Amino acid sequence: MKGIDTNILVRFLMADDEAQAKKVYAIFKQTERDKDELLVSLLVVLETIWVLDSVYKVSREEILAAMGDLLLMPVLVFERQSLLQEFTRMARENNYDLSDLLIAHSARALGCESVITFDRKVSRSVLFELVK
Repeated sequence: MKGIDTNILVRFLMADDEAQAKKVYAIFKQTERDKDELLVSLLVVLETIWVLDSVYKVSREEILAAMGDLLLMPVLVFERQSLLQEFTRMARENNYDLSDLLIAHSARALGCESVITFDRKVSRSVLFELVK
């Protein structure tokens, strides 16, 4: 198994560089033919969300839909897949920053009761605790 970098997911999702997007599609198809898988770490997911939002101005709904579609791809194995499924489900129910929510879900999966923050908006979530 090989891991993939954020730019691989971004090329796949955005196809903003045709030559690189074709290479990614070919890698995915070859990996599938070989009955192998590619690992997507939580850090890559976090960075992908940030890039799609900040650089490409992709809407929250489109980001969540893309994440849902990626989670269904048999060629991709996600670090903490069940955490990501829960994250995408819960993210549809609020308007907190997606990166913050992923950080909180990751912390919860690692046994934390909450994430301390100075961010007043996100601190309204039960996953966070406001530092006053």
